[in-house]
Amino acid sequence: MISNIHDLHVAAKAAGKPAVSIEFFPPKTDEGDRNLFEKTLPALMTIRPSYCSVTYGAGGSTRDKTLTIVERIQKEFHLTAMMHLTCVNATQAELASVIADARSRGVKNILALRGDPPAGSSEWTATEGGFRYSRELVAYLEQIGGFDIGTAGFPEGHIAQAGGREADWGFLADKIRAGADFVVTQLFFDNADFLRMRDHLVKNLGVDVPLIPGMLPVVSRGQTKRFTAMCGAALPASFVARLDELGDDDAAVTQFGIDYCAKQCEELIREGVPGIHFYTLNKAHSTVEVVKALGLA
Repeated sequence: MISNIHDLHVAAKAAGKPAVSIEFFPPKTDEGDRNLFEKTLPALMTIRPSYCSVTYGAGGSTRDKTLTIVERIQKEFHLTAMMHLTCVNATQAELASVIADARSRGVKNILALRGDPPAGSSEWTATEGGFRYSRELVAYLEQIGGFDIGTAGFPEGHIAQAGGREADWGFLADKIRAGADFVVTQLFFDNADFLRMRDHLVKNLGVDVPLIPGMLPVVSRGQTKRFTAMCGAALPASFVARLDELGDDDAAVTQFGIDYCAKQCEELIREGVPGIHFYTLNKAHSTVEVVKALGLA
């Protein structure tokens, strides 16, 4: 049964464990599609995730494919799937069309994002007739009604936010007041960053929606450094030192990533997080191993 994510978190809390969610991106090739549906998804279904999400692509470039994948996951795997939706390269009328299409395909959950600039653009600019901020998209979805609305949080502050992390968290609280039902965070490798954000939102800004940490079990040194440079996530010195020791031994880095991520998650679970969201990069092994290590499979 396809559910609202709010209800899935309520059910997980009643069961005394965090919800486990997984994220995919739309593959660019037919082979990638086959791997996702014939290998990755079946492997990940063995850990019985509560729900999954599917990204939207830079500049909204994969909106049709995102919808198709979400619909197919829900029909073939009976797994609640959340589509990402961004403000990039879209007027309000175009977004209304996408939202109506999503509803017709049985989508009940949307992650509302500003989005990254399209390929070739270094700065983000609003589309004429569209939205400048994700807060506006959240409010628009709330006005339309009928969806659980997620939004993004940044434990270290958004890379483009010159005012610092607390200013960024203030804007996150604004998105929640506009109608966001839950928050999924950007990846991080130091739990202190997430806990600092959580405490500030809850104690200082009165936030009371689920704050779900986003986790990435690393699989290679080069990929990790490129990925974190793009999103602005800091790498602890001890983490970098161990990566450098392991060098290009991807098998060893993968195991290190599994162990490190499992320890992060163990602490977060002790801290009472309502769920854990895994950035799978369309691979199953590391996420499956972390969830098994946590006893949540």
